[in-house]
Amino acid sequence: MGTTTDVTAEDRRFPLALAEVARVEFDYGEEGEGVDFGLYEKFCSAEATTDWLRQWTANPELDGDAYRVFGQDGNGGLAALWLARAGRPLSEQPVVFLGSEGESGVVAGSLSDFLWVLADGFGPKEAALYEERGSRPDVELAELAARHATTPRRPAREIIAEAQTEFETFSDDLDELCR
Repeated sequence: MGTTTDVTAEDRRFPLALAEVARVEFDYGEEGEGVDFGLYEKFCSAEATTDWLRQWTANPELDGDAYRVFGQDGNGGLAALWLARAGRPLSEQPVVFLGSEGESGVVAGSLSDFLWVLADGFGPKEAALYEERGSRPDVELAELAARHATTPRRPAREIIAEAQTEFETFSDDLDELCR
């Protein structure tokens, strides 16, 4: 099954922090200015993730082993842990967004940083796609992040920029897989 430092294709243990976030109701706002996101109660199955990735890329040769899908926005865009760091636990993998219309982007460099992004009022879609969006702190999510995060609290824009710099070719590499 793998150890805590070795993520394998079979490793689909849902992190406690995500399970707690799944119980939070995100405020979409009256004008849609809030967070458009809902978490699942567990990761999508390997089969469902592979089916989704093949449809998203129109590439029947791919498998979804590199992703742990854990939530979606109202249009069907998905948030996932991307297993980009070999031999590292799920909590140290970057969070990415893959939109329903082919948009994509890196949201945070780790699950811990993702909790701070959420606490600052950004969902995966907002973090990955809306650079001009300002902070909208959420007290409940900030308390949750304070309990689970292993990284220091920082502004979401700083976390997002750092992750996008570290994984600057994510969207281009993903586009290369499309047929």
